Amino acid sequence: MDLFDSELRVIASARELASSLGADAHHTVAAAAMDTTGRIHTGVNVNHFTGGSCAEIVAIGTAAAAGAGPLVTIAAVGDHDRGVLSPCGRCRQVILDLHPDALLILPDRATGGETIAAVPALLPHAYRHPDAAPMRLLRLSARYFDAVRTGTKTLSVRWNESHRTGPALAYFEDTEHGTIAVDITSVARKRLDALTAGDLELTRPTGLQRYLANLRSHYPTMPEDATVEIVRFRRTTSDI
Repeated sequence: MDLFDSELRVIASARELASSLGADAHHTVAAAAMDTTGRIHTGVNVNHFTGGSCAEIVAIGTAAAAGAGPLVTIAAVGDHDRGVLSPCGRCRQVILDLHPDALLILPDRATGGETIAAVPALLPHAYRHPDAAPMRLLRLSARYFDAVRTGTKTLSVRWNESHRTGPALAYFEDTEHGTIAVDITSVARKRLDALTAGDLELTRPTGLQRYLANLRSHYPTMPEDATVEIVRFRRTTSDI
């Protein structure tokens, strides 16, 4: 999947910081994390024989200190031109509990570049800390901003994102639009190849085919037999 410019900025920030680390064996990885306003927060790992923090965790702490709120993209880069690194198991668990809707930048071994993945896809059957209670994000294309703002868009189909009912922020990818407070009212799971026009509240004869084509464009690696989530939501603020 092609990366947005905003995601490329996150990688560039992590690369720049990693290139400055020098030969200090205590600090060998840099991480960058972007919040919903487009601000990028960075950190480096801390190696120590008593245990230390990965760069992703330090960046999350830096973001929290800045009052960042939910994070949307996280990347880690190794020193000495080691490139983008996959997060370790502990980082994946922390991100799942604190920022479950963040996208993680990963090395793409097939192309030699980078790709992205939602953290739930990297931790199937994961444990979730019962007291974490993070603010959830519903990631949407920028072209839906006006429809969500006016309350005319109330449904989205998601894959590999593991949504739940309750309060959330609609976040419009790679855009300067602000978030919109929404309430996710239901999450229904169904196989992609079994979706019907009724499931998606479509009335036009060709509506289902067009919707599925757009969905596959958004999720190019999604298999035909994937289980998707039909997420219904409503705007919870009235100022439009």
